[in-house]
Amino acid sequence: MTRKSMMKLNLSVLILAKNEEQQIEACIRSASFAGEVVVIDDGSTDRTVEIASRLGARIVSHAMNGDWGAQQTFAIEQAACDWVYFLDADERIIPSLAERITQIVSEDDRTVAYANARLSYLWEQPIRHGGWFPDYVVRLFPKKGSSVEGVVHPAIRHPYREVRLPKKYYLIHYTYRDWEHYLNKMNLYSTLAAKKLHEKGKTPYFVNIFLHAAWAWFHMYIVRGGFLDGRIGFVLALFHAFYTLSKYAKFYYLGKSNRHVGEVS
Repeated sequence: MTRKSMMKLNLSVLILAKNEEQQIEACIRSASFAGEVVVIDDGSTDRTVEIASRLGARIVSHAMNGDWGAQQTFAIEQAACDWVYFLDADERIIPSLAERITQIVSEDDRTVAYANARLSYLWEQPIRHGGWFPDYVVRLFPKKGSSVEGVVHPAIRHPYREVRLPKKYYLIHYTYRDWEHYLNKMNLYSTLAAKKLHEKGKTPYFVNIFLHAAWAWFHMYIVRGGFLDGRIGFVLALFHAFYTLSKYAKFYYLGKSNRHVGEVS
């Protein structure tokens, strides 16, 4: 083995985690090619820290306090390397993506930030249609001058030119544990989306509740080929329509009184 091949890759893989003992080992192992793996732990009470430490990850304890973007910015600041890669606990870097990342970091052109595709799995089935794939996300970029903004849906801020890697270089994403997890997130995100419509000064119309929901189903299932994913594609299109209906219903009723105005028996 040459001295160059023995040198650590100038890359910090950053993982934000809380109570991820079921996911963290496979996640860290998929990033074993990196110079370091840093786990920013938000007060886990399970074996997350124990498992991550055993696998050689550096643990930094830091409360998120509900602000995902601030937590990611903090993570960037902890990186010891000049390149960083964000990885969620429910994601896995496939070997071909690992090889491409290694090549990019070794070439060390610090004028570019890279987005890669994500392939989500639900009930052991890859979801390739209905707008779910390639689902590009910016993950690999130079540390210098980079930060993250946004409480729930953060955006990476950097001064670099963005490049999309071919979709064959993708992350595997185990996006939802079960339907309860899916529906809880749907409820949260539809509420946040309704508030965002209100903040933009949009006018709520009752008919939009139905029109937007119907279009959401048609667009996902027919236009974007969700039917090609079989039964799960049909279910996901229905849930997407329900999410859209919820968003516009919440927007329509936002600020309206919900108190009893009739006679008390």
